[in-house]
Amino acid sequence: MDTSRTILHVDMNCFYASVEMAERPELRGLPLIVGGDEESRHGIVLTASYPAKRRGVKTAMTLWEARKVCPEAVIVSPRYGLYMRYSALARKLYNEYTDLVEPFGLDEAWLDVTDSLRHTHDDGTSLARTIAQRIWNELGCTVSVGVSWNKIFAKFGSDYRKPAGLTSVTTENAARIVWSAKVRDLLYVGPATERKLHRMGIFTVGQLARADDYALRRTLGKMGAVIQSFARGLDDSPVRPFEPGLGDIAHVVKGIGNGITTPFDVEDEVCARQVIWLMGESVAQRLRAHGLAARTISAYGRDFSTLASRSRQTTLERPTQVTKEICSTAARLICDDWDFSKGEKLRALGVRATGLKPAQTHVQLDVFGNETHRQRMLDLDHAIDELRLRFGNGAVRRLGELSDPRLSTLDPERDNVVHPVSFFA
Repeated sequence: MDTSRTILHVDMNCFYASVEMAERPELRGLPLIVGGDEESRHGIVLTASYPAKRRGVKTAMTLWEARKVCPEAVIVSPRYGLYMRYSALARKLYNEYTDLVEPFGLDEAWLDVTDSLRHTHDDGTSLARTIAQRIWNELGCTVSVGVSWNKIFAKFGSDYRKPAGLTSVTTENAARIVWSAKVRDLLYVGPATERKLHRMGIFTVGQLARADDYALRRTLGKMGAVIQSFARGLDDSPVRPFEPGLGDIAHVVKGIGNGITTPFDVEDEVCARQVIWLMGESVAQRLRAHGLAARTISAYGRDFSTLASRSRQTTLERPTQVTKEICSTAARLICDDWDFSKGEKLRALGVRATGLKPAQTHVQLDVFGNETHRQRMLDLDHAIDELRLRFGNGAVRRLGELSDPRLSTLDPERDNVVHPVSFFA
């Protein structure tokens, strides 16, 4: 176990809400919710400010539920482009202190400042204070920072005291701070894993660290050994710096998706395909804008009556950023999984692209000679992208969208979602 490193984990508190408050100071101190459109049934809480959280608002709560617990809440629609800009500005600031900066989603990052501190004769805690103060002064956002010798305990430290907290986890205090915490406070111990650990009589991180290795592997497989090593502070994984060749967003996110709650009930296959194409086209457009291609396409729907969700995915033979390939794949997945002839109705649909690769990656060409047609489709996509960039997203629209006036209320740009990169990516 190498305890000579100094790793910071910086977490921008209530990120979307913090950015909105930085842009609109009059929102500070209010119970602020960043979410969808209430009147159009675009329905969940993405982020809530701490005053809203104290009144009972939780992430992923539907907006009508949030209104019940906090009637005075101020609800604003998300602006993902703005949040990505703030994220990039924060990472630019981090890079002034070290080139070893690993994003973990838009609002979090690990920094290996070991070499930096050797030159400045400073310590990790004081450097963390400096960075937190600069983020506040220059971006108007608060951050919580964890300091430790490994990434897992640094992440634990940033979660330990919020908002605007600073916690240093050392070899001397780790048993007191980390081991006494609930097991779910450890990175990658989710609800399902927590339930399995509870059945084993494991409720704290310390109990996990001291648990029988064989019993953990038998219950959780390889992941049992992984989270036990995390609990013991044996994480030696390096901070992986941003790789310019992958493109900024490729390192920050592991997927791009659009999910929308429709202001009307989707009752037939034709309408379902039109909505999926509208969402999928925006996903493809975002992939091309960032120079990425996706290997895996998934589609999901939420049942109107039960609110139960079902999702299916498929892995393509080659990565793609072609609109037709993405949309037709997603539409097939939806129509194979939902039977509208039996009265099934949907209130939400979505498309997600994962398995992201740089678009210029070398791939095996189509042996049946369809490469020319594929390139023509991609050229057409780029031409449409250029027109929309110059004249707005509504400059080019599909006939299916124009033939159904209900679709004009759907805004794929507003509903674009980015998914953070995994610790194990």
